[in-house]
Amino acid sequence: MRLLLIEDHADLAVWVAKTLRHSGFVVDVIARGDHAATALCTQTYDLVILDLSLPGMDGLEILRRVRSQERTVHLPVLILTARGAPEDRVKGLNLGADDYLPKPFEVAELEARIKALLRRSNKLAPVVQVGGLAFDITNRVAAVHDRPLSLTQRELAVLEALLSRQGKPVSREALFAKVFGIDDDVNPEAIELYVHRLRRKLEGSGAAITTMRGLGYVLSAQSGGVG
Repeated sequence: MRLLLIEDHADLAVWVAKTLRHSGFVVDVIARGDHAATALCTQTYDLVILDLSLPGMDGLEILRRVRSQERTVHLPVLILTARGAPEDRVKGLNLGADDYLPKPFEVAELEARIKALLRRSNKLAPVVQVGGLAFDITNRVAAVHDRPLSLTQRELAVLEALLSRQGKPVSREALFAKVFGIDDDVNPEAIELYVHRLRRKLEGSGAAITTMRGLGYVLSAQSGGVG
């Protein structure tokens, strides 16, 4: 899952991003509101963590833009701010924020709220089953025939992206957008490496990643080999 953290407090942004990356999320960090607005028009995210007091553009204006654009109208937004006045919270929620967490906060609560919003937005069951592969959406862990499956952060990101469209093709470009952040200096073809690694780890699971020429990759339950 790829997250956008819009936060101008440098130390806080580094701490939150480091913690979320350790939990397997891909995190882009942007400190200015106007830069974040541009990123939201050009990049694909699963969730936004939004501070309200930002240079360049206020967080509430970013929220207005998110909710006014078709490509982001349903994007989950969690407001994370030191503005604790009830009127600020009400205004943010009325503008379309999905959740509101005041500073200071416990990182465990932040992660729990992020997972709840992602689970709600993806409309997936708590555990997704594909053949012998079981994926726990809440805890973001996979198992094959009840045995834990060890995945790197990027392999996990590939698996989540494919599971979100189980049985339907996901283009290489769409996978790339889920796996790599804006600061990653890699070629889009690098996604093939992580698809290959995940394929090998799923061998014998009854879940396979098939290549559909010109369309992308499909994760589905099947008993034969993969394309």
